[in-house]
Amino acid sequence: QVDRAFEVLTDIERIAPCMPGATIDSVDGRDFTGRVKVKVGPMQITYRGKARYEELDAEQYRAVIEARGQETRGSGTANATIRAHLTDKGDETEVTVVSNLSVTGRPAQFGRGVMNEVGAKLLGQFATCLSEKLSGSDDTADAATTDVGADAAAADAAGAGAPAGSTGAAGAGAGAVPG
Repeated sequence: QVDRAFEVLTDIERIAPCMPGATIDSVDGRDFTGRVKVKVGPMQITYRGKARYEELDAEQYRAVIEARGQETRGSGTANATIRAHLTDKGDETEVTVVSNLSVTGRPAQFGRGVMNEVGAKLLGQFATCLSEKLSGSDDTADAATTDVGADAAAADAAGAGAPAGSTGAAGAGAGAVPG
């Protein structure tokens, strides 16, 4: 049922274990703080930051999260806008997620292709875990870091047209979950 899926999707403490490398430190209403650990090529980077549900529309089954983070061991930043929309498809609920990510610092050297690959991998793992939660098996994904192969990173080290020192990536995904 789409109502139940929206309830789960907007419960940040419940879905945080589905995001590989994510840890929630605090939740205060629509605001939350936490850390995300990712591996891009040979680099493992931890971001600490704040996020907020800018929009929570239970009637339209739409949520928008704005997030900002700072590298814990560097000057790089990551900013993201994540938009989710749920659609009732009878026995299933379609979840569409669109993300826009802007990164500065060391990971930016790998360019958009690698950042898109990292984003797609994270979204894929998140979607699988969320589907399991909603289907009742509730086996959460391991909160390990996401690893993108060095070959892909090297192939896109030119930056894919991104400004020096920054890169952006946009991702979209849709999946159906039971109920």
